[in-house]
Amino acid sequence: MSNEPPPPPPGQPPEDDPFSKRPPQGPPPGGSPYGGEQPPPPYDRGPYGGGGPYGGADPLAGMPPLAEPGKRILARLIDFLVISIPLYLISLPFGGAVDVTSDNGDDDFGDAISNSYSGHQLIWSLIALVVYVAYDTYLTHKDGRTLGMRLLKMRVAMLNDGSVPDTGSALMRAVVLWLPALLCCPCLWWLINIVLMFTDKPYRQGLQDKAAKTVVVTTP
Repeated sequence: MSNEPPPPPPGQPPEDDPFSKRPPQGPPPGGSPYGGEQPPPPYDRGPYGGGGPYGGADPLAGMPPLAEPGKRILARLIDFLVISIPLYLISLPFGGAVDVTSDNGDDDFGDAISNSYSGHQLIWSLIALVVYVAYDTYLTHKDGRTLGMRLLKMRVAMLNDGSVPDTGSALMRAVVLWLPALLCCPCLWWLINIVLMFTDKPYRQGLQDKAAKTVVVTTP
């Protein structure tokens, strides 16, 4: 009597066939090559056809060129003059934007001058803040350009899709830009923003741009 195992049925590979345990060809029964899970979606190339917030491996791919820092500084200077000169002229009938006069003739004359200066300056600083924020918010929301930006061919755009900022983003940007500059630390605030415009990578965002998620780009 033979001790050899019976031959396998027709069409079935023998047990010692090294190819009998190879994985089945084609997709699994679930129809996905990922073991029943759906494959990851295609990479979102973004609204500008590139990556990052604007699409593509290069975060700047597909978007307009970033505005030069020097032009941005000049545009802000133009905006400052557009607002500050009319404000100063309006303040003249009320003693000017800074009043250092006093009717007090006693020994506290120096303190009276200091108090008059601080109070009058604070009032006009608050008025200026409201005017600057309103100016920046309205024009940025209208078409992304203040008067200075329009003259130098640049505009503010939302970082995620390049659109004109909505009212909330425009207001946020204006408040972050002007409130510290006019009320607490103008020199330090402008210095920080100027440094960021030259050094921030990859979008040259100032603090106001980071807060509002915007970027400044050139226009034709």
